Amino acid sequence: FNVSRPSVRRAISDLEAEGLIYREHGKGSFVRGQQIEQELTALTGFVEDMLELGYRPHARLIKTKQVPADQNVAKKLKLPLGTIVTYIERVRIANDIPLSFDTTWMPNDIGQKIIRDNLEVYPIYSLLEDKHGFTLEEADYVIGATVAMGRITSVLEVEQGAPIFTIERTANAKGGIPIDYELLYYRADRIRFAMRLKRKRPPWGLDVLDDLTGQIEKDSE
Repeated sequence: FNVSRPSVRRAISDLEAEGLIYREHGKGSFVRGQQIEQELTALTGFVEDMLELGYRPHARLIKTKQVPADQNVAKKLKLPLGTIVTYIERVRIANDIPLSFDTTWMPNDIGQKIIRDNLEVYPIYSLLEDKHGFTLEEADYVIGATVAMGRITSVLEVEQGAPIFTIERTANAKGGIPIDYELLYYRADRIRFAMRLKRKRPPWGLDVLDDLTGQIEKDSE
């Protein structure tokens, strides 16, 4: 194409910076798959989000079991330490692409009802509301980041060290009762999150920054 090597390198670097391709050492450059943009503006589940975006969602159920609640799970579900809870592992899939690995803990009386249903087809939130009569009102979200290691690499079909989003989510039923605690691992190459935030002005004005600037200058002398 009569293009110099430096121009090709710059073009490839620009494509990588835009997230359109990725490089693997010793292998070459590869086109990234299309990223799904998921809005975090309301309490919704994976199936609802994917259907809204026009994807075909389903799940692969890995395991369900009863386990004693450790300190973190007990705190999130507001249960005594060691209380038996229901634990669920699933891979969430859209258009045959694994997007997230979901680990879920639920109060045992509720969880044992949920696992009787087909969790590869029906989402937990819909089962809670449409079949078991619960009303979900709100959830606490904590978003973080990590890298894929161990089982996550195999279940999400990614390389060791691939970037992963984490979401820690506790859903509350009517009356503020925690009913579902989840730790979710999302492929960062396939999904991104979008939200709109309202402005919250600070209680201080510019004079505080003036004072801070003066203090910094004084400390540097």
